This record gives sequence, structure tokens and C-alpha cells, in this order.
Amino acid sequence: MQNGTRLAAVDLGSNSFRLEIGQVDHGQIHRTEYLKETVRQGNGLDSARNLTPEAMQRGWDALARFGERLAGFKRSQVRAVATQTLREARNREEFLLRARTILGFGIDVIPGREEARLIYQGVAHTLPHTDASNRERRLVIDIGGRSTEMILGCALQADVVESYRVGSVAWSMKHFSDGQFTPAAFRAAEIAAKAVLDDALASYTPDRWDVAYGASGTIGAVGDVLAAAGHAPGLVTRDGLDWLQERLLKAGSADKLRIEGMREDRKPVIGGGLSVLLAVFDLLGIREMKVAQGALRHGVLYELLERDDSVADLRVATVARLAARFVVDAAQARRVGETAAGLFVQLEPGARGGGTTSHAGRALRKLGWAAQLHEMGTQISHSDYHKHGAYILDNCDAPGFALNEMHALGQLLLGQRGKLRKLEGSLDDETFVRQLLALRLAVILCHARRDADPKALRLEAHGRGFTITCRADWAEAYPQSAHLLREEVLAWQKTDWQVALNGC
Repeated sequence: MQNGTRLAAVDLGSNSFRLEIGQVDHGQIHRTEYLKETVRQGNGLDSARNLTPEAMQRGWDALARFGERLAGFKRSQVRAVATQTLREARNREEFLLRARTILGFGIDVIPGREEARLIYQGVAHTLPHTDASNRERRLVIDIGGRSTEMILGCALQADVVESYRVGSVAWSMKHFSDGQFTPAAFRAAEIAAKAVLDDALASYTPDRWDVAYGASGTIGAVGDVLAAAGHAPGLVTRDGLDWLQERLLKAGSADKLRIEGMREDRKPVIGGGLSVLLAVFDLLGIREMKVAQGALRHGVLYELLERDDSVADLRVATVARLAARFVVDAAQARRVGETAAGLFVQLEPGARGGGTTSHAGRALRKLGWAAQLHEMGTQISHSDYHKHGAYILDNCDAPGFALNEMHALGQLLLGQRGKLRKLEGSLDDETFVRQLLALRLAVILCHARRDADPKALRLEAHGRGFTITCRADWAEAYPQSAHLLREEVLAWQKTDWQVALNGC
């Protein structure tokens, strides 16, 4: 990417929304602007795990201000990611539908482990590079509003990543809901946090890391307070945590807390955040933790910078790993993939030779992944494998992918055969419809598990319809395939899209 290019990352966190804008300079990104809005969407989830109208409005208002600042940025220069609150929210699509329009860019809801991986990238890229003789093993902790991420890694490689549903906003609401700081409240909050984080004991033992780093949120706020009180700058110690807890207990409540270095917007959630941090120190045997400058948004920025290579390779590896895990027939996946690609290019000529920088090129790549995985559900059921494959993609860990990206792939798997009514919500997207038609036709043409004739069909798009033209002698040579094509036309008649068939 050229020097001087501007990149932007938007982090829709549970406590705050953040916008980081940086400029590329010889492989590094230097901040040019940073905006933060305290939105507290995390405490806007009701008992049914729906975002309240007030919480959604706070988020939309913040994104409107971010969107104004991002005017003029290209799609390739911006990425917005949402974390635990929107992972949990049952009505997240209601929020996201308007949020994407207001912001002017897509918003990816990322899985917890993907969030952890990106956090590590953000921290690692802002630390001094280590040479081969000094391979520092790192433990990185990020306590957010509704989740805590833990990562073990070395240099730029994250080796162990995990996300736990415990955070400053959630724990403050649950254990300090009236804003009162009492010994009993801290004790209950810390015990509850340890119960959630207990699984970390096996993977994050002190013998597996050399230095502990704390990223963003709670740890950054605690570091600021300790530094203002005369403790070593950029360092959080157990003694410092005990001192801070004493100060909170002495104040008695968030309203009465007067402490140098702590912003007003942090006071309502410091009780929950501190109790989680105390639990982390105790469970993992941490004596001191360095405050890292990097965070999730920085990881997003560096992956924008390196996206064509590192993320593409990561996604390719993820798809290959899933194909191997579910014993996909590689030869059939190749047949369907090549056939689907040929058909899609007829509908989207811009996808041919366009790499992954164009919209059509990205759609072609995703279609290829869907084809590679289209039979992954056969390990569960031969008759309903398309349903099981879609379920797997909606619920698996997939490094490099956002939840909405995996859902879109899952919808292609779900729709590769059978009735189309089940995909009604996705059929408003013209690109998805073209991907789907290409995949369904490829599955038909390769149903006998042999290579399809690449010149058998010609596809044309016109408005909300398509025309399939068969080669003159093809239907007679492949009567079963021709029959399946006629059935396909009938299936599309029950949608708002029309498919016509000539020569069969």
C-alpha cells in the first residue's frame, strides 16, 4: 500500500465506540486522528438480550459523527468491527441495518476468538520487534465491557486465543448496580469472575509466557490512575491493584470517587473492571503487567494494510482446515468450484482477472470457498447435508472471518439445493443471488461426480431475471441434468427472481 494512504478502523465496543485514523508510512501506521464516544451499549441489553431503543440510538448517534469524519474514504480503506454486545444482541440486525447506512461502511460482527487474534495483532505491531535471539513469549489480556480476551503469542504470531464472557460493564451492572463499593460486592464479583475464567488455568500458566501485557479498556484506565498516583508509569502491579481497591472502598460509591487520572466516564464501570482484573492476576499468577499501546482497532488497521496477503492467506487456511476436518471430497469440491466460477463470471465479467480488490472479485472468491465447503455436512447427513453445513458455518471458529461473513457462506451452503423460500431475506442481495444461482447450477452439472462441460450452458442476466441457454446437443446427451435444470427453473418461480431456460 502506498505511503500516505489513510486507513480507518471503527471499534464498536460494549462500553465505547472508537474511530482510529492512521496514515501509512513505510509499512507503519501513524495516528492522525482518534475519536472516542462512550456509548455503553453493553448495559443496554434487556432481560431478553435485546438492545433497547435508547441503546441503539446512542450507537447510531455516535456512528453518525464517525460517518461524517469518514466522508471521502474508500471502502478498502475502512473496516468497522463489533464485539461482544452485538454478538449477544438478538436484535442486532435491526441495529446494524441502520448503523451501516449511517456510517457509510459495512460493519463486521467478529467472533470472540477473532477479536482476541486482532487484539494481539494490535499489541504486537506497537511493540518493538524482537530478533531471533530474543523471542519474547507474550501473554496479552484485554478486559472489555462484556468480554475478556486472553492471548499467548510470540512476535506477530498469536498461538492461543480465547474470549470469556466477563467484562467491566457486565460485572458493574451485576455486582455494583447501585454504584456502591463494598468488600462484599468486590468479593462476590471476583469469585464470579474466577468461575468464568477458570478454564484459562490450563492454557495460560506462567511457564508459557515471559511478559504480560494489558490492552485498552480497564487495564489502560488502571494504568493511568496508578501512574498519576506515583506508581511506575505503564505498569500495573498487584500492590497497585490493592491500593486502587482500597481507594474505591474508601470512597464507597462511584459518585463520591475522586481520584486523579480517572476519567468521569470510567467511574461507573471501574468496580466491575477492577474485580475482573484482580481475578486475572490471582488465577494466572501475574505479578506485574505492562500497559500496551496497541488494541483491537490497531490490529484492524494493520490487517487493512496487509489484507491482500496475510488475511487472504489466513482465510484460505481456515477454509482448508474446515474442509479437512469434515472430510470433504476434494475432487468434487474442485469440480463444483471451477464450474460455479465459470458460470459466475458469465454473470459478473468484472470478476475475471480482477483479483480480490473489486466487489466482483471478492464475491468470486467467497463463492469458491462456499463450493470448497459445500459438502461438509455430509459427515452428519447425506439427505440434509446442506442444512448441517450451514449450521456448522454459523457456529464454528473461523480465524479471519467475521460472523456475518460466515453466515453469508452458510446461506450459500443452505441454498445450494432444495426450496428457495428459506433464503427469502438474502434474496434481496443481487450479488448473493448470482453466487447462489452459479452454485446451484454447478451442483446440478456435477451431480454425477464428473467434470462438467464448461460450454454446456450460457448465462445472461437482465434486471431481476436470468436466462439459461443450453447447447443444442447437450440436453440429449445429459437427460438427467436437463431434467434437474427444468426443476431449477420451477424453484425460482416461487421467488421474486425469474429464470428462463432455452434449448432444454
